[in-house]
Amino acid sequence: MAYHNEKAESFYRSLKGRRVAFCGIGGSNLPLIRSFAEKGAKVTARDKRSREQLGALAAELEALGVSLVLGEGYLGDLTEEIVFRTPGMRFTQPELEAARARGAAVTSEMEVFFDLCPCPIWAVTGSDGKTTTTTIISELLKAAGKRVHLGGNIGRPLLPEIDEIAPEDAAVVELSSFQLISMRHSPETAVVTNLSPNHLDIHKDMQEYIDAKKNIFLHQNAFGRAVFNADNEITASFAPEARGDVLLFSRKKPCGRGVWVSPDGWITVSDNGQSTPVLPVSEIRIPGLHNVENYLAAIAAVWGSVPAEAIRGVARTFGGVAHRNELVRERRGVRWYNDSIGTSPTRTMRGTLSLYDEKIILIAGGYDKHLAYDELGAMIPEKVKLLVLLGATADKIEAATRAAASYREGCPDIRRVGSMEEAVALCDSLARDGDVVTLSPASASFDLYRNFEERGDHFKRLVQELPE
Repeated sequence: MAYHNEKAESFYRSLKGRRVAFCGIGGSNLPLIRSFAEKGAKVTARDKRSREQLGALAAELEALGVSLVLGEGYLGDLTEEIVFRTPGMRFTQPELEAARARGAAVTSEMEVFFDLCPCPIWAVTGSDGKTTTTTIISELLKAAGKRVHLGGNIGRPLLPEIDEIAPEDAAVVELSSFQLISMRHSPETAVVTNLSPNHLDIHKDMQEYIDAKKNIFLHQNAFGRAVFNADNEITASFAPEARGDVLLFSRKKPCGRGVWVSPDGWITVSDNGQSTPVLPVSEIRIPGLHNVENYLAAIAAVWGSVPAEAIRGVARTFGGVAHRNELVRERRGVRWYNDSIGTSPTRTMRGTLSLYDEKIILIAGGYDKHLAYDELGAMIPEKVKLLVLLGATADKIEAATRAAASYREGCPDIRRVGSMEEAVALCDSLARDGDVVTLSPASASFDLYRNFEERGDHFKRLVQELPE
């Protein structure tokens, strides 16, 4: 029998005829705009873009009865009773402060979802590793037979599907500091992967950023679980402030209560005075020490809800989050990875070029955002044996590589191609048993693709089409 969410139904009933503003017609707000309009709210959608920039979407929303306020002054005269801010909008934005002073309820999709969700919520935040850890938790819960609803900052709003969520389900959400800054409701299980300076262009200082992150666990009760990184000074300091059960995770040392890596390379859980080896680190399919940490955090989050055998099964088969060092295929001894998320030199350096012990075959190049490639070029001869370049930044990347102190002619071998098809075909012809081929462009995609997802999907399709 389908679950009847009376709390959600009552909330939607209360919207009928009320004036609701959505500030930003982006990925998280758009489904809500449609949903609220269908529930009978008087919806105004506000966005900095012009009608021309919105294109057909403007007419589609107006056909639903939505009023549009567009352009630079889109936050002016914010007189609606309920105001939803988009996650990236500062909670202290003057127009939002003025709306609150007038008595408006200023909220966000995640805040309302937390109030109405009937099932337990696992939530993840941090400076790095959020998306992968969130996805691993969802995979682990699915392996244990749970019906999982995955969303939040990972790109999918969950409030529009609140009616389909049952108490025995699991909600797994990624939360950014922008979402957390105004949250006064914490999940049953809260994970903080790590913290380092980030988003200081929007937060007034590092302390505001840290305080926002703390909201993921500060409002838990004694039955909550908080998972913190023992190897990160900031997150480790959170433990005394948590009200419920605290599990630490560490790649470097044993944890009295938590998940850690033993000297012989086994992920081990310490619980109630007992240590349980779960799986060897070597069996984790996605590469990189940072992904070991992501697994430690995820295992700590689900321990007691997911059997060890299910954890081992996911670790051995899960190929990673799409476009983030995602294992696409193993063919004739060659592993092919998609890291299309590598849209800047820094991202490729910290990601792909830090993962492998052996020298790799790298496909790079794309749209020129006028970034410096000197540091990337200096690193490439140490990490790459074949560099395949395409797109507008190919000249810059080649010049930076040849200028590196460790560069020698042919080390790496540098080749130019005109398309992704040529790149994959060339790599296939030159790769040998044991090689790693990865797409990590160190550049945006706009010269050849609409976004990094389209670029990564094209690469994956071409790799999958290679004959056996």
